[in-house]
Formats: sequence, C-alpha cells, structure tokens
Amino acid sequence: MGLSRSAKRVLWFVLLCLTVVCVVVATEEEDGRRKHAYVAMMYMGTPRDYEFYVATRVMMRSLARLGVDADRVVLASVDVPARWVHTMQKEDGLKVVSVENLRNPYEKQGNFDKRFKLTLNKLYAWSLVRYDRVVMLDSDNIFLQKTDELFQCGEFCAVFINPCIFHTGLFVLQPSSEVFKNMIHEVEIGRENPDGADQGFLAGYFPDLLGRPMFNPPENGTKLVGTYRLPLGYQMDASYYYLKLRWSIPCGPNSVITFPSAPWLKPWYWWSWPVLPLGLSWHEQRRQNLGYGSEMPVILIQSLLYMGIIAVTRLARPSLSKLCYNRRPEKSTSFLLSMLKVATLWSMLAAYTVPFFLIPRTIHPLLGWPLYLLGSAALNSIVINVFLLPPLAVLTTWLGLVGALFVMAYPYFSDGLVRALVVFMYAFCCSPVVWASLVKIMGSLQVLVEREAYFPRLGEPNPPTAEFTKLY
Repeated sequence: MGLSRSAKRVLWFVLLCLTVVCVVVATEEEDGRRKHAYVAMMYMGTPRDYEFYVATRVMMRSLARLGVDADRVVLASVDVPARWVHTMQKEDGLKVVSVENLRNPYEKQGNFDKRFKLTLNKLYAWSLVRYDRVVMLDSDNIFLQKTDELFQCGEFCAVFINPCIFHTGLFVLQPSSEVFKNMIHEVEIGRENPDGADQGFLAGYFPDLLGRPMFNPPENGTKLVGTYRLPLGYQMDASYYYLKLRWSIPCGPNSVITFPSAPWLKPWYWWSWPVLPLGLSWHEQRRQNLGYGSEMPVILIQSLLYMGIIAVTRLARPSLSKLCYNRRPEKSTSFLLSMLKVATLWSMLAAYTVPFFLIPRTIHPLLGWPLYLLGSAALNSIVINVFLLPPLAVLTTWLGLVGALFVMAYPYFSDGLVRALVVFMYAFCCSPVVWASLVKIMGSLQVLVEREAYFPRLGEPNPPTAEFTKLY
C-alpha cells in the first residue's frame, strides 16, 4: 500500500531536517569549533613572560579537567615564541589566535604602569565572532568549579570587586565586529582612560554596568540579552581569603579566585606560600595538570652544588682570611676591623639573597623553600669558615627564618588578623636574639683582629703549621 502525497512530503521534510542537522554536526566536529570559548591573553615584553606562560597553561588545563563545554583559546601576540605556541596547541589542546600588538596611546600618562602596556590586546576578544559568547580571563585565576553557566549572560557581564569599578580579570562578552571596530577607533583617538590599561578603558566603555541587574542564569539554558553584573563568587578577591583563611560567599557561587594584588605576590611564585596561603592551591592545580618537569633539572643541580659547598667548607682550611693580619696592634687595626665587619655583613646578606634569585620562580613551594634554606646554609658555611665565626651566632637568623615559616604555615589560625599578630609577636621576640647574635659576631671579629695572626709580616719567620688545622 503506497503512502499518500502528504505523508511523503512529511517524510521528505523529516529526512531533509536530519540531513541538515548531520551536516552541521559534522562540520562542527570537523573544525572542532564550539559556540563558546574561554579566552586568555599572552604577550611578550616583560621580565615575567615565562611565568605568565606557565600560569596560562595551568589555568587552561584546569578548565579541561573540569570538563568545560567550550573551546580554550589564547590570544597570543605575534612575538610569542613558536615553541610556546606549539606546546600549547599540541600538549594542552588550546586554540592559539595570533594577533598584532595594539599600540597603547596612554603610555605618556603620569600614572601609567609599563607592565600594562599591551593589555589592550584583550580587546581582540570582541573579534572572535565565530563564538556566540566568550569568557575573557586573566592568567591569575583559580577555578574551583565549572562555570559554563556564564555563557548564558548577555553582551557584557563583569564582577564589581571594587564597589564602584568592575574588574576585568574575568568578564563575559558577545563578540561583535562592529563593537571591536568601534573600540579600536576609541583607542586610536585616545579616549579618556584613567590607568592607561584595559581596566580603565573598559570601565569607561561600559559606564552604566553598576546599575544593571545581577546575573542569574535561567534554568532552561537560554541566553540573556543586555549587560549584567556578575556575582562576587565569580571573581573572589584573594585578599578576603587571607583575612578569613576560608571562603564563604553567601550570594552566588564560589567558583573563581583571582589575585589582583601586588605583582610579586602571584600564586605561582614559590615564596607565595606560606606568606600567602592560597599558593598551595595554585601549585596543587599545576601538579595535577602540568607538573614540574622543566624545573626539576635545575633544582637537582642546585641541590648537589649546595651540598658540595657544605662538604668542602667542612674540610677546607680557613686561613686565607688571615693573610692581611699583623702580629702587633697598629694604627691600621681599626680600619682593618671596620672593613672586616663590612665584608662580613655583606657576605651574610649575600648568603640569604643569592639563593633566592637562583631558584626557578614557579617551582612548588615545598621544593622552593627547602632549596632556599639549603642554599643559604651552604653560603653561610662559607662565611663561617672564611671569617672564623661562631656557627650558632651566624645561623641564628637562619633558624629564626625556619621558625617564621612554621608559624605562618600553622593551619589553625581563626582568621588572618590573628595570624598577622602571631607573626608580629614571633618577630618581636626573635629580634633581641638576632641582635645578640650580631653583637657576638662583631665581637668575634674584634678578637680575631687583636689576637696573634696566623701569618706574619712579609720577611718574618713562618709560624708553626699546626695552627693551620683549626676550622672554626
């Protein structure tokens, strides 16, 4: 029995719809494109380029582990090294979009910070018209949970960390060629910008965001139209965490932590913990996603070098520092003592500063701090042997530093204020001990200058060789 004409039409219509759907799905799978994207920015020209490269990779990999339903894109300036681009594409599965650096017309402003010179590259996010919605990110974000509901927000959405100015460390946008061209035009004509960076420009471009309603994602998954304020939970300032040592934002999700603090207190630096408690949280994400393979050879080499220094100084004969001593007190003794004190203080200071700058900045704190302490102990052992100083007096500062780390790392402080007070009390109590050790060191130098020298003046008989065996 044949089908009726109307039934055939319905069947052909259904088959046509299925064909269109299959073609669309096949096309999307072929080019790997999705409707949404998480986007970060990368540019060159600062001393911390490598650090932000690592931070971007860690953040993007953490998004992949959360199972986000969106592309992960990096807006990379054309001068980003090709090997970095290749690594992000092949190992991290990122889509890298090369862009030309936007000229910043605000460089000559009195309050301009040079590290923000190329942050206007963030405007390229509006040129990604292949996507329906984009979440633009800074690299210093820690994602605690999946945030794909952000793609339901409107044309522009951001969080007000400052009561009056929204933060551009995370915001949602709808790409638009018209908006992008208009923004570039505004940059070229030098639109008023308080800080000369993306923060000031966008705050002026969307001046009415403060009066907009709060974003609440519709349960049916539809996208909103217009501009919205995002709840604080999408950009939780780490400063609040340091005050409370915990998170409890009652309104909205607790999804993303950001670090808009001083540039040298970012979470990826090894010294950020226990100075800043959230350092371990970031490094835990790096350990799970990226690892530390690139830094480990340097760590092993430095560790072996420091242990070798300690071993050699235990066996060395520290008589070289006595070559300039006289057998009898003379007028030059006070000058010699002053120079010796200056040399000792500078050597002790170098023992604590040199290892700090040799350690890879983005290494895990539980590797960085032990390596720093080992390095400072090794260099202090040289100071002890060269100037024949009492070991305990020289290492008093080192022991005090170890104690300070344990005090700051104590996990059961009720809040950040109590933690700060305890650290202050510890420093206050340690100060007299450190001062007493310094006085003892200076007194030891005085005795060494006044005592009989190991080496005589030029032309005098050599002293007994038995004196050369003394180590301390």
